[in-house]
Amino acid sequence: MRAAYLLGFVGCAALIAYALFVQYVQHIEPCPLCILQRVVFIAMGAIFLVGGLHAPRRAGRWVYAALVSIAGIVGIGISWRHLWLQSLPPDQVPSCGPGLSYMLDAFPLMQTIKMVFTGSGECAAVNWSFLGLAMPAWALIAYVILIGWGLWFARKALPAGLLR
Repeated sequence: MRAAYLLGFVGCAALIAYALFVQYVQHIEPCPLCILQRVVFIAMGAIFLVGGLHAPRRAGRWVYAALVSIAGIVGIGISWRHLWLQSLPPDQVPSCGPGLSYMLDAFPLMQTIKMVFTGSGECAAVNWSFLGLAMPAWALIAYVILIGWGLWFARKALPAGLLR
């Protein structure tokens, strides 16, 4: 089980590494919703890492699966909102707000989160796509896969010799 959790951690770390590559090498700045999606991947990665270090048995595996699932569901919600904003006609896109770092400095956390979710025009821009899907769609797919990964290994024991 340890290797399965650590592989989940590596998957999350790879997703964050790619996001940083896109930001710093391809010079595509993340919008506030992109940053929140990164936070969720970091949280999921941390849960997988702790699970890998802990190597839980039966009931413990379900605890880690539940924590990964909760974080992943939050990520799915953020990605869904992001995709919805990107699907709006240009005349219905909310106006751009201040940057996330400014909002975090100037407003309480809950008000900042509310402002991010009520709309931000920069989140509606599609700056990157692969196979016709924008980055939040790929993030949503990754959340589903990571949730499935956590639930699969909570339910099943690994076959002898696999990932050991």
